[in-house]
Amino acid sequence: MGIDLRQVVAGILTLTMFVMLGQMIKRDHFDSLQDKLPGEAQDVQVDNANVIEKDGLVKPSKGSKGPWMKDSQELKPCWSRTTFDGIEQSRGYVTFSLTNGPEYHVSQMADAVVVARYLEAALVLPDIRGSRPGDERNFEDIYDVEKFMKSLNGVVKVVKELPNEISIRDLAAVKVPNRVTEDHIVENVQPIFKSKGNIRLATYFPTVNMRKTTQKSSVDSVSCLGMFGTLELQAEVSEVVDSMIERLRTLSRKSDGLFIAVDLRVDVLENKNCHGSGTNVAKSCYNAQEIALFLRKVGFDTDTTIYLTQSKWDNSLSVLKDIFPKTYTKENIMPEEKKGKFLEFEGSELEKVIDFYICSKSDVFVPALSGLFYANVAGKRIALGKPQILVPADIPGTSAAVMNYLAPYVAKKNHLAYSCFC
Repeated sequence: MGIDLRQVVAGILTLTMFVMLGQMIKRDHFDSLQDKLPGEAQDVQVDNANVIEKDGLVKPSKGSKGPWMKDSQELKPCWSRTTFDGIEQSRGYVTFSLTNGPEYHVSQMADAVVVARYLEAALVLPDIRGSRPGDERNFEDIYDVEKFMKSLNGVVKVVKELPNEISIRDLAAVKVPNRVTEDHIVENVQPIFKSKGNIRLATYFPTVNMRKTTQKSSVDSVSCLGMFGTLELQAEVSEVVDSMIERLRTLSRKSDGLFIAVDLRVDVLENKNCHGSGTNVAKSCYNAQEIALFLRKVGFDTDTTIYLTQSKWDNSLSVLKDIFPKTYTKENIMPEEKKGKFLEFEGSELEKVIDFYICSKSDVFVPALSGLFYANVAGKRIALGKPQILVPADIPGTSAAVMNYLAPYVAKKNHLAYSCFC
């Protein structure tokens, strides 16, 4: 019996489609799990030889070795001063703390500004508390106080501290979910505020979903301002971040100063089940070897410079450095005179801030870990016109088109940031 060439070709095409479908389903599962990367599977145009622009999202960066993508135009805020009514005489105070790193800070700030604005209360400048005992700082140790207060001028009254006559013990503790709604404030916060007069606010995170919604609310503009328009680094911290980025660009001469930032922390990997294998196993995180293989298969040259959010070098990262020798952690590229202060202990708020802002400004960002860090770095990058975010996967075969792995937040334009910026 002769072989029908058309049947052979059809069989190959069918097998290829099933492989691609399997990868898409796995990434969708990776993105949609609770405490995992939010988003949906993407449908971007793919070309195995070139990066293709899709709806103005990305363009190839010509002249550089590897699948680099150009920045898009920096977006402008959709909110403006004219959208906010003047504030009334403040009635009571809202206090809160920024905790657990900048990926939480931006959400906590947004909720606090929304609540204070709705209650017509004064917002007390927050302190900053890390996850480790003793890691407590003043707001001005990390963020610019004057710019913060100026950003909320005419929107929410901000005071630097509670009046002496009000004791911290008299504050009513109130918890609100991330992305607090007007209905939640009316039902669960306003009655307590009216009864007690002053509250201590804390945000909890039932989900890390940062997808935009179709429902419009009167608090949307205030929330956008709180999340994207209030927190700027103070001068010393900003200078350290800028010097580290400049160092990474200097190390990346062969790729025109371009570098990749990878959110990969060994301690977090050890606490997650990242060891799944096989075509049907969904994963929520990827180890150093898997990230190295992913980057090679989508086309990045071995001379590519990589920044890791890992605090200090760990032997488990050697496999990544073997493939990409220019792989660095903070201790390798931070100015020597700043290490005593900024690397005083592992996992401090200062370390987390450095990671967040380097990942936000890198030429490509790869989240090896799911969670809020990915979600809010994505929002920051979208606002800055840096949509080059690649969600990793176990790629069958030896190569794949980089655009297959563009973050769903960007490919679908479904991140909350797209509601805040035009």
